[in-house]
Amino acid sequence: MTLRFFNGDCRKKYPQLNDTLISTMDLKSNSHLPVGHPLKRQLLRSLCLLGTCLTLVLVFTACSKQDSTITLRGASQFDEHHAYSRTLVKFMALVRKYYGKPIEFEIYMNSELGLEKDYFAYMSQGLSVDFALVSPSHMSTFSRAAPVMDMPFLFRDLNHWNRVLDSDAFAPIAEQIAASADVRLIGFAGGGIRNLIVNRPVTTMAELKGLNIRVMGAPIQTRIFQAITTSPTVIAYNEIYNAIQTGVIDAAENEAAGIQQMKFYEVGPEISLTQHAITVRPVCFSGKTFRRLPEDLQAAIVKAGNEAGAYGRHIESTEDAVKLAQMESEGKLRTHVFAQRNTLQQLAAPVKIAYASEIGAEQVLKRIEAIR
Repeated sequence: MTLRFFNGDCRKKYPQLNDTLISTMDLKSNSHLPVGHPLKRQLLRSLCLLGTCLTLVLVFTACSKQDSTITLRGASQFDEHHAYSRTLVKFMALVRKYYGKPIEFEIYMNSELGLEKDYFAYMSQGLSVDFALVSPSHMSTFSRAAPVMDMPFLFRDLNHWNRVLDSDAFAPIAEQIAASADVRLIGFAGGGIRNLIVNRPVTTMAELKGLNIRVMGAPIQTRIFQAITTSPTVIAYNEIYNAIQTGVIDAAENEAAGIQQMKFYEVGPEISLTQHAITVRPVCFSGKTFRRLPEDLQAAIVKAGNEAGAYGRHIESTEDAVKLAQMESEGKLRTHVFAQRNTLQQLAAPVKIAYASEIGAEQVLKRIEAIR
């Protein structure tokens, strides 16, 4: 048998133990040999050395575990340039700053570990992913009220959106998600203004009517888009491009960063400026992972999550208009003002109230609408 030490420090300190060949002879089967026989002495020495090796393995494994640096893993659907990925990188830097002790991070981008719905499931189980930004629509299984955060026409404008996220308006939802999914919402990023991505110009209610559009999976998305007279369809995010290209749908909706990252402008170059939503992306952290960490690291994570969320809101909200203008100047897309946006808001209002009542989010909606 050959014993190999894979811990680098142990291997360097005890090179004589690496690749030690242990005889496979059985002591009992050679009991007929006289005491002092060279072969028996060799076997006994080998067995003693084996015992020493195994003892050192246990000792240095224990030392390695005691001295091991904590490693936390994050995930993003997007590349390193996207606001969501940059928000996670900022979060990691802030945790290092506030913790002040050795800590390692791994971040997997470009959907390497799946999509946001997968990240949330992993965090809930305490497996593979410890932190990520996740759309509220993927939390609806654990919190009936969660989709309110992503509800179209929830915010009056960008200033209202920022004031809501700086408040505790979403605290009841965060508590519900922590209790049922075991995922902590430690900050709020987002800031992209969502518009329609269409394969033809849409500027009026007449042109909007019956538009076959992809929406996110939460029921409120379907209901509001039905209320504003479109024909909504739920399709996975990574299938949108092909669905528009093949004519399965005529439109989707997203913010500028998503349009740029996924190159939706290639199949839907006509952008209708409905400005129907401003994205909210909670900074999520696995509850199971959180409880395993030392208290000072927990405090650093909570503080860093809140600040990273504010950072993410700033960069995405300020860059959104710039990205859209840049793509238009490059001839990749064309923007169109939607002339009847007030009509869209009026059609959506009763649906918002009814839906909030159904999912027990009336007070959350009232708190949001009361913020000026």
